[in-house]
Amino acid sequence: MAKKSRTPAPPRKVQAPQRRRDPKRPGPLAERRGVWLTAGVAALGVIAAVVAAVVVFTGGGNSATPNVPENSNLAGLQTGPAPWNPGLDTLPDRLEPLGLNDLTNEGQVVHIHQHLDIFVNGKREPVPANIGIYDGQFLTELHTHDPTGIMHVESPTKRKFDLGQFFGVWGVRLNADCVGGYCRELTPWTVYVNGQAYTGNPAALVLTEHQEIAFVIGTAPKKIPSSYKFPPGL
Repeated sequence: MAKKSRTPAPPRKVQAPQRRRDPKRPGPLAERRGVWLTAGVAALGVIAAVVAAVVVFTGGGNSATPNVPENSNLAGLQTGPAPWNPGLDTLPDRLEPLGLNDLTNEGQVVHIHQHLDIFVNGKREPVPANIGIYDGQFLTELHTHDPTGIMHVESPTKRKFDLGQFFGVWGVRLNADCVGGYCRELTPWTVYVNGQAYTGNPAALVLTEHQEIAFVIGTAPKKIPSSYKFPPGL
């Protein structure tokens, strides 16, 4: 009699070995969250560094570096010899490239004054009244009221201004080589600030309180002014 064959038992399921985890160590999700948090903090640090660099580079906010104008962007510049007129015809077209505004009132946040002399071969040339005052419609942060040579810097926001912006408002060419129609290659000239020769680009000269600024073009006058007696209140 043939033996009855036994049906083999089904194969047992083999369970993959379980990795033992230290109960004190955070799980995978917590680890991923930690990585994400670290990466986020690092990214914020990079962004903050970039913002800080931009602020330093541009002077940031209230101490912003003045806008040294590019002469080629300014309409109606006078490039002939002195005397120069107030340059009002094309003043509205120059405001934007100069970084200035058409104001209805004089600003009071920045309110300082300088004095400007222009000498050509020893003769004082006029600095006209009403530079930067457009036909009673508006005035700019930089202007004159009379022909004394007193410059008014009056802004509703705290910022810095430079001599290039004032000459841009005046509509007179000014850069490192030329002022109006006088270029150093043919006519030597020097800018003096408080009686001392200024060797940099005069357009980049930052305007501060009670500066005496003198352009000496060609033959110098007998005396180069080092100060100016401002009227009371200025």
